[in-house]
Amino acid sequence: MRVVVPFSASEPKTRLSDVLAPDERRAFARAMLADVLAALDSTDADPTVLATAPVDCTVPVTVDDRPLTEAVDARLPSDPDDDPVAVVMADLALATPGALERLFDADGDVVLAPGRGGGTNALVSRHPEFAVDYHGVSVRDHREAAARIGADLGVVDSFRLATDVDEAPDLVEVLLHGEGEAAAWLREAGFSLSTTGGRVDVRRSSGGS
Repeated sequence: MRVVVPFSASEPKTRLSDVLAPDERRAFARAMLADVLAALDSTDADPTVLATAPVDCTVPVTVDDRPLTEAVDARLPSDPDDDPVAVVMADLALATPGALERLFDADGDVVLAPGRGGGTNALVSRHPEFAVDYHGVSVRDHREAAARIGADLGVVDSFRLATDVDEAPDLVEVLLHGEGEAAAWLREAGFSLSTTGGRVDVRRSSGGS
């Protein structure tokens, strides 16, 4: 399975600005990317990182600074004889080989792995007329796009793939369930879990880097 991993290399994760400085956001984003690539490495995937700027990593990198929708669309199948292409976002710090294999093996001309809040965290396209649209409520838009072209739609319901990391509360899930570089980076930076009023949150020690 050919896999495209979009990655914002210059100014990633701006919604974490309230808890991470710019250089920390870049480092944390690279840690999450490393976790995604490590999970893919344990599958039969053939991944390429689609980055907005050059980045060092363990797989080939294609630089494309166009908006996400246009950059991804250019890599999807455009001919019935083309091989299927999966798109896996670089901030899925909890992704596992098993969760990814479920996505790759699922039936459907188009297979979606919804994210929380209406996003599309991963997908597989086997249909030459399918096009992505990452603006707005993308999982709804992708369902509608598949229906318009008469594509069979598959959906993978996976906590591991539904959990993307965009905002400070998302760090709770990484600290609770992550076992890779992203979780280790957060702990080294001084982040830990805090329980207040029956809810779990994150706090950062003053000694964090």
